Amino acid sequence: MKLFLFFFIAFIGFNGVSQIQFESTKHDFGDLEPYDDHFVDIVVKNVGSKKEYLLSVKKPYDVVYIVNGQFIDPDSSIIVRLQVNPKAKGRFNYEVQIFTSDKNEATLVKLTGNITELPQDNLSAFTSCPDFSSRPGGKANNFDLTVVTVDKETRKPLDHSEVTMIQNGQPIWANETDKNGKIKKESTLGLSYFYATHDGYLPAELGAYVNFQRNYVILELEKDPIIETPLPKPIEPEIAQKDSVIEIVVVEQVEQNLENQLNNETTTEVENSSIPLELAQLDKNNFNEEYFKPINVVFVLDVSASMKQVDKIELMKFSLFQLTQMLRPQDKMGIVTYATEAMVLLPPTSGSDKEKINKEVEELKASGLTAGGAGIKLGYKQCLKGYLDDGVNQIIVITDGAFNRSSDDYKKFIKKYKRKGIQMSVVGIKNKPMDENDMKEAAELGGGRYIPIFKLADAQNNLKEEIRFVTFRK
Repeated sequence: MKLFLFFFIAFIGFNGVSQIQFESTKHDFGDLEPYDDHFVDIVVKNVGSKKEYLLSVKKPYDVVYIVNGQFIDPDSSIIVRLQVNPKAKGRFNYEVQIFTSDKNEATLVKLTGNITELPQDNLSAFTSCPDFSSRPGGKANNFDLTVVTVDKETRKPLDHSEVTMIQNGQPIWANETDKNGKIKKESTLGLSYFYATHDGYLPAELGAYVNFQRNYVILELEKDPIIETPLPKPIEPEIAQKDSVIEIVVVEQVEQNLENQLNNETTTEVENSSIPLELAQLDKNNFNEEYFKPINVVFVLDVSASMKQVDKIELMKFSLFQLTQMLRPQDKMGIVTYATEAMVLLPPTSGSDKEKINKEVEELKASGLTAGGAGIKLGYKQCLKGYLDDGVNQIIVITDGAFNRSSDDYKKFIKKYKRKGIQMSVVGIKNKPMDENDMKEAAELGGGRYIPIFKLADAQNNLKEEIRFVTFRK
């Protein structure tokens, strides 16, 4: 009897094995920003010997889905793409029931995560589930973007304005507006920074998030009382062909064109600069070993939620990219980030490894609270690890505000490490006047300076000038 029972249970167990297997039945999105990917692909595979079917999907109202097939042949699979569209901030927890032909009960897929912020305009580009030309973590579908330049006073369109678009801190394209003051380009969604110039006008800058719905950008230019020398001609749109070699040339030309424009602008002045005459007489791009010591610099970057407002993080990325280009093999650069917590993003790394440094900068995202004090402490410890006996050791805090969280004892750290030969400067990104005094006080305590960045020309020049200033062989 026992032997019969054993074979009966074994038989039932064998026949109860599902022919359909799910690669995953749960997914945690983590912290989701308004315009992060809100979807995940669930792979459903048929491991049996006969054809099976996807019967139906039962889901909550805030979840949408698409599938790339219904029939599942033996040893093949389909994808069920699930997207969450929560209507409120905070944690979410959804259960999706997926019915397949191999069993009576549904397979339960759990989706969890946390919405840190909702879109400011209460609109979402993610209401409909994106088709399978988009992949989680990749670039979203392209869309048509229109950029318009107008006279701020008369509102008349300005033809032949030069406009540069920047994403992730790097110039993407430069074009000239048509007779209607417009540029129409295919674009990808994301935080973007626009810089426009026009003969006889002051430059205009605007940071904006662009997507399928926010696809119309207006740049208002004010007349300049002093007529300036005409700026270099922009890159013509037709140059941007598909050939990869030509694309590289275009990017280089866009960067050079933008650099020329920004160098013609005045920058926000750094107080108490006391720049040595010998340094002032050198070309601003000179960072030769003959005049400048090696530097071990650790950046302590504020990536709290306030830094993603409009254009702050784009200015920060742009300034870091400019500096990275200037670094030499004997220099070291590290990155510590702070928001709700502080973490090491990049240990002190040789200036020759620019690709590695740029990759970390490009992937910076902002969210969370502001643990400035914890970031400063961690920054000093990293700087100590890369300490140069024959060079300058510096940490540079980049933030848009005061050090709000876990900051009560950071001042003693500044004093302690200053005695060990590590100085600190503070870069303010579009900071409020009320926070400027705290930044200046912290920088003075650390033996460094307060460096303001309020526009693209500041991001192009001020951080590089600070590095040249602290490393100059007096």
